[in-house]
Amino acid sequence: MQPQDLNDPGLRDRAVRAARAQAPFDVLIEGGTLVDVATGELRLADIGLVGPLIASVHPPAPAKAALRIDARGQFVAPGLIDTHMHIESSMVTPRRFAAAVVPQGTTTICWDPHELANVMGLDGVRWAVAASRDLPLRVLVLAPSCVPSAPGLERAGASFGGDELRELLSWPEIVGVAEVMDMRGVLSRGAKMRAVVGEGLAASKLVCGHARGLAGADLQAFAAAGIATDHEITSGEDLLARLRAGFSVELRGSHDAVLPGAVAALRTLPVLPSTLTLCTDDVFPDDLAAAGGLIDVLRRLARHGMPVLDALRAATLNAAHHLGRRDLGLVAPGRRADLMLLSDLSALRVAHVFASGRHVARDGNLLAAIRPDPVALPPASVRVPHLSIEDFRLHAAGPRVRLRTVDTPRFTAWGEAEAEVADGAAVLPDKAILMAVIHRHGAAPARPVLGVLRNWGAWRGALATTVAHDAHNLVVLGRDPADMAAAANALIACQGGVAVAAGGQVRALLELPVCGLLADAPIAEVGAGFARVRRAAEAIVDWPWPLPVVKAAMGASLACNPGPHVTDLGIADGSTGQVFADSLCQN
Repeated sequence: MQPQDLNDPGLRDRAVRAARAQAPFDVLIEGGTLVDVATGELRLADIGLVGPLIASVHPPAPAKAALRIDARGQFVAPGLIDTHMHIESSMVTPRRFAAAVVPQGTTTICWDPHELANVMGLDGVRWAVAASRDLPLRVLVLAPSCVPSAPGLERAGASFGGDELRELLSWPEIVGVAEVMDMRGVLSRGAKMRAVVGEGLAASKLVCGHARGLAGADLQAFAAAGIATDHEITSGEDLLARLRAGFSVELRGSHDAVLPGAVAALRTLPVLPSTLTLCTDDVFPDDLAAAGGLIDVLRRLARHGMPVLDALRAATLNAAHHLGRRDLGLVAPGRRADLMLLSDLSALRVAHVFASGRHVARDGNLLAAIRPDPVALPPASVRVPHLSIEDFRLHAAGPRVRLRTVDTPRFTAWGEAEAEVADGAAVLPDKAILMAVIHRHGAAPARPVLGVLRNWGAWRGALATTVAHDAHNLVVLGRDPADMAAAANALIACQGGVAVAAGGQVRALLELPVCGLLADAPIAEVGAGFARVRRAAEAIVDWPWPLPVVKAAMGASLACNPGPHVTDLGIADGSTGQVFADSLCQN
């Protein structure tokens, strides 16, 4: 696909004349070293730009230009392409996100606004598209495929099937189907997922996947269903299995522990696969402000032993091929002038950024303010009444009860525990906590479902969040009902965010009033607020896991993944589809 703005005959005429020295370039980047991600070469070259086009890449020579950029001692590389990500994880609006990542060299992102869709449905995707227009960052939007991510196991603020996907895929801004997370629905050939995937295939657009834990015949079947990509990589061997199955892999930086094994596995191959791309998936605002987005993923891969040129190729040319965008991913004549100038190639230090031929950033700063939002922010979305301490007590009868438990974060497993009953409520065993999930979208009563978690450390307070993948209901974790009520009510009052409470008082609060997910504020400000919440959470928990406690809490209700998870419908098993109303085992 070649976007029409590059195919204007007058633009092409000007580019041809400039390339032949018959007219001046608009911009001439002089004396730099070209990073040729097609050939793997580093060579001296001047790059002449005409409007949004690269008109010429040629050996250094005198030429006329309206603007000259001295690139001596610098390396000229394509702008970075993030092939799978969720702006919502940054907790800021698209314009604020663009202001954060464009100076780091990211010029294109492929955004799955899955979180907004789970809160607002089609209106959430409409807002995402409108809020992404006219930015120095190219935002390619995908149609959320799993709203909710686990039908029958949870309720979100909307439900998408084939009809909704057909409408979304008819929009010119929608480039494909976002990660298909309902693996069970795909493999069982359920009617809903069959229709969702089928609409993407019928539209001849990319269909992206989420194949967490799939192997062998199930992995082959997932690909056979028409799924083209996966980013849910858990190890080096897992990466190789997906590459061998023909998936385009979006190797993500959000799970750093996986990257060393992934790099080691890639080094066993004779060539870098052209189907390897890079993505951020989820980056929290404090990490984004401190370390950067996709550029940070490249730096970490390089530290783990991936050649810098390989990392750049995966994040540029491979990504462009993956997206079917011949205009992107390469510094060559006729391509789009999305470029970054690196003052240090090995450290990937970005000095200048060009987007569609415009000089948009220098030395980590934007050169012009980003336009205000062209559309109003979405309305309030936390439809939950004030909650009481009693709402966070696990009511039970009898002197003792048996509890079904959800053991360990992330890779969950079923367990059982005995508990005494006092004053009409179960007394939690040592080192067990409650997880409450309250439907917040107004489609069902806002009544807490209480699950019991074990091996989640020792808690001296509570954590509440409306950022709770992927239905984004109100989730509260803790042991003391007074702390849980305090944290939950703080979020109800401010229309969403993350709160930490201890001693019955709120200790830290990050307000995210846009769909309970985002704030319209600079990334540094939101990042500082999130860092305060992180520190407060770490202070109330003796946490034994490498996964940050806030991140674990936000993913604790992710019912599409294998194993048990607490949702607004009950204790649900993503492997079997079972749902238990509560944590009390029947005698």
